[in-house]
Amino acid sequence: MTLEQSRAKDAWNACAKYGKEEVNVAKGLPALIMNSGLMQVLAFCREKGEAHEVVASSLRQWLCGRFRNRVFKTDDFEAFMQALYEAKPEDFQAITAEAFAWLKWLRQMAAARKG
Repeated sequence: MTLEQSRAKDAWNACAKYGKEEVNVAKGLPALIMNSGLMQVLAFCREKGEAHEVVASSLRQWLCGRFRNRVFKTDDFEAFMQALYEAKPEDFQAITAEAFAWLKWLRQMAAARKG
């Protein structure tokens, strides 16, 4: 299985539990990250409430799996955020790029599932 196929499969499975509000969050998350940054958006999602946190949790789980051992030990919000702000710049850049790549699939899969 290619990395793209893995992203697609994970996004498909993640959005199976999404309702309309989560789909809307998934659609808007890449633009929010582009404008504000990954850590700020994850913190915003945590504060914003359930639909945002469900989508952010899906993203954290994916990133944790992709960067386990290199950066993350858990997808727990506080530990995840700490790992991000302690990450080497090149790791942080790779994590952000991976977030965009996975969210591209999530947007499409969520819209297709709930369309």
